[in-house]
Amino acid sequence: MRLDIFSDTVCPWCFIGKRRLDRALAQHPRPELDITWRAFQLNPDMPAEGMDRKTYLEQKFGGPDGAKQVYGHIAEAGASEGIDFNFGRIERTPNSLASHRLIRFAAARGLQDPLVQKLFDLYFLDGRNIGDYEVLAEAAVVAGLDRDEVLAFLQSDQLAKEIRQEDRQAREIGINGVPCFIFNGRHALPGAQSPEALNQLMDLAQEESLKV
Repeated sequence: MRLDIFSDTVCPWCFIGKRRLDRALAQHPRPELDITWRAFQLNPDMPAEGMDRKTYLEQKFGGPDGAKQVYGHIAEAGASEGIDFNFGRIERTPNSLASHRLIRFAAARGLQDPLVQKLFDLYFLDGRNIGDYEVLAEAAVVAGLDRDEVLAFLQSDQLAKEIRQEDRQAREIGINGVPCFIFNGRHALPGAQSPEALNQLMDLAQEESLKV
């Protein structure tokens, strides 16, 4: 059974969605499940160096009041999953392309999931700039990757074209928000769904896999 998760490393709902998926799999372990994290950029036109957080919030939500309302709801949802979002510590909204490239790099080494988790932790809990190569390398080491190898990769343009293409293809098939869970390439479940909803669709996908 295959699960493709379209996600962005700067998307708080994706962090919540991962936590709920982890809970679903804890309730009903599925050792046969093959998970691949796919790239989607909420801000594909973000400057390569990122943007000052206050400027970003002004442009996206019209200022701190609008942002407070949106992020207040997200913080409540996160708290229900044991995630202590610390949006106030974020000083810079990064371009997430490099983080997506690194996730794909880690996938080839079987370390995609721990890297995704560490990136969420660094950005949303610690307020770190995950567009910075040194921060990305720090996350990579925690996930089990070699720091020097990671820095050499990041300083190249490897996988950049593939990640941009994947983001475009996601939009072409109708994905306009993340997270989006796609089971066996057929069944899509958008949003940070409950463990119950995730398990229900995984049961369906598993039954279909057994019939093939």
